[in-house]
Amino acid sequence: MGLLLAGSGPALADPPGGDAGRASRAVDRAEAVLEGATAAAQAAARRFEAANAELPAAQNRLATARGLVAAAIADADTAGRGANDARAAYRTAADGFEQARSHVDEARIQVETIAQATYMGSTFSRINVLLGATGPQDIMDRLNLVGQVMRTQQQDVDALVDARRAASLEQDRAGLTKRTAEDAERSAQEKLRVAKAAQASAVRAKDALDRLATGRLAALRAANAQRAAVLARYRLAKAEEDRIRASLRGYTGGPGRYAGGKLLMPVNGWKSSDFGERYDPFYRVWQLHAGTDFAAPGGTPIHAAADGRVVRAGWSGGYGNYTCLDHGSIDGVGFMTCYGHQSAILVDMGEWVRRGNVIGRVGATGASTGDHLHFETRFNGVPKNPLRYLPSCLC
Repeated sequence: MGLLLAGSGPALADPPGGDAGRASRAVDRAEAVLEGATAAAQAAARRFEAANAELPAAQNRLATARGLVAAAIADADTAGRGANDARAAYRTAADGFEQARSHVDEARIQVETIAQATYMGSTFSRINVLLGATGPQDIMDRLNLVGQVMRTQQQDVDALVDARRAASLEQDRAGLTKRTAEDAERSAQEKLRVAKAAQASAVRAKDALDRLATGRLAALRAANAQRAAVLARYRLAKAEEDRIRASLRGYTGGPGRYAGGKLLMPVNGWKSSDFGERYDPFYRVWQLHAGTDFAAPGGTPIHAAADGRVVRAGWSGGYGNYTCLDHGSIDGVGFMTCYGHQSAILVDMGEWVRRGNVIGRVGATGASTGDHLHFETRFNGVPKNPLRYLPSCLC
């Protein structure tokens, strides 16, 4: 149609929200598709889409919880085996210490015997042995005997020293293995606690997923129960669209030729729904959404997008309070803009309005799930995509 547009009035291209608003946007999409449906069907669609949006995250939480359970059980098993090994090592070390201590006791008895013999005069006995020798060879033999006895006694003393040293080492080793065993036991208990907590978390995640699945199924059943009523509304909406086209077809540019330029943004809001054919996944029907929706608070002023004459102003079925302005012709084809779901219409049939004049207020009349402006651009009554004729920034 060759329109060149320029306008004012800020609007956001898309509703706010990041990842956290994914479920909300899914609900918005369902409401846009089901705008003409019954309230019960709309509620079911909201529940269904909300469950669908939450399902991937719930499935991920369950998979993660199950993975944590497997890892925690493996850690607990490993820690349990480590504790068993540490306890066995401690028992071995304790046995070694007991044996070393018995060796100390035996060596102490030997040394105490030597000390007692020395105290009782065994040294003089050895001297007497030497004095009783009958000759040089006998003296040598007796000296060897005395030396052997003294070496044996020294060995017994050395054995006591070595036994004490070994017992001390075994005691240290037993103490270390005992601490290791205690640490391993604490670690095993902690890993077991973690495993139990992970299992409890997995159970909660599974319960949450089951609730989502149950809610999703219930919503689908509720939507199916509304099938007849919703399809009847779709038929009414299609008939209403046919009547609007027929009523506007006769206008071929009463005000003259359209002056050109981009249309003015009709409302300060954000785009919540696009123009085009929509497929309803619940009821398996296609329906044309004849305009672009701009969400805005109830009562927000609605401005005339261009100079024109009011050719329709009143109630129009699913469109609620509905106004259409004739802006003249483009190449012999009548060009109009229309405004639906208004809470209030502030112009009368036949009235001339200027670009930017307030012609109504945003509302949710007719088949609407919330406050917004349904904005249309029509050529000889046939709707075309309004985004082609509005500023690209929607501002």
